[in-house]
Amino acid sequence: MADNTKSKCYNSMKCNGGLGGAYFLAMIAAAVFYIQESNTFWQGVVGILKAIVWPAFLTYHLLGL
Repeated sequence: MADNTKSKCYNSMKCNGGLGGAYFLAMIAAAVFYIQESNTFWQGVVGILKAIVWPAFLTYHLLGL
């Protein structure tokens, strides 16, 4: 007998992907911003790394308020 208590989206990626696209677009926007602000190649590399972890910076500064 099938267990009807579980939702149809249990253990499925298709029902949980909405914020992934928004995070990806925000990461691209952050990378563009940091690269535009860089003056050297290595500042651009650091900017790309910052773009990957920008939510941690945001959370840190919001909790600091």
